[in-house]
Amino acid sequence: MNSAAPQIQPTRTAPEALGAYAGLLSEVFGAGPKFTPGALGWRYRDNPAGTVVGADAWAGETLAAHYVACPLAATVEGQALKGLLSLNTATHPAFQGQGLFTRLAREAYDQGAELGYDFVIGVANAQSTPGFLGKLGFQHVGRLEAGLLARTPRRFEPAELQFSGIWDAATLAWRLANPAAAYRTVRRGALTTVYADTHLPGVRCAGFVEVEAEAARAAAPLGLTLFLGLDPRMPLGRLGFISLPDRFRPSPLNLIYRPLSARAPRSLDPRATAISFLDFDPY
Repeated sequence: MNSAAPQIQPTRTAPEALGAYAGLLSEVFGAGPKFTPGALGWRYRDNPAGTVVGADAWAGETLAAHYVACPLAATVEGQALKGLLSLNTATHPAFQGQGLFTRLAREAYDQGAELGYDFVIGVANAQSTPGFLGKLGFQHVGRLEAGLLARTPRRFEPAELQFSGIWDAATLAWRLANPAAAYRTVRRGALTTVYADTHLPGVRCAGFVEVEAEAARAAAPLGLTLFLGLDPRMPLGRLGFISLPDRFRPSPLNLIYRPLSARAPRSLDPRATAISFLDFDPY
């Protein structure tokens, strides 16, 4: 254990800060396209919903730990609210076991509340879920559906929604500009389908939005279509949904939620929640 007492500071988006975050995330999780300074700048700085909210622990010149939540907009119980998506977290190996993640997360949520954000959501794996629930007061909303679709929808079915992300031309254009991914868009009926490559060969994850995308094609790319999320507007049975066996999933993915303001409900109902990979950024 390192004896230096790390100092907590707000996350920044200056080039030198993005370089430090890229270095720590790559050291902890392995180098990849998501953890370059350019990709982090796109995620942390360029998001039209707002600049990243987060906290860092510095021990002198060493970045000991890093945690961020990224702004998003959602319709919650009929009102447009500002939320945060719990995203990147990493602790330097020399500083693990000091409770830094919990300290940084609480600091980030306090910042978010002061800035007028109403809630935090996240998608946690089996390892991280207990910490979010037990130490940070999150609700376990439910386990995400993960499976293959024989057909993609042309429109959303009528359904009462408690929670759904807000997508418009600006946020969709920003999402499609992700430098760490290559997306393809297809327009069929009232929906735009956004496809992204996955960790499974020949399988593409699909998300659905009503806003039109520029240069959307009329035909879907070849390969199998994966749906990852929750959406009562999609009749999965009629779309030929086949649940993905656990052995093909890196980990069960759990939707978690925590209110930050009195405007947000105390809990979410998974049967009235719409969320896809576009909302939580696995690809």
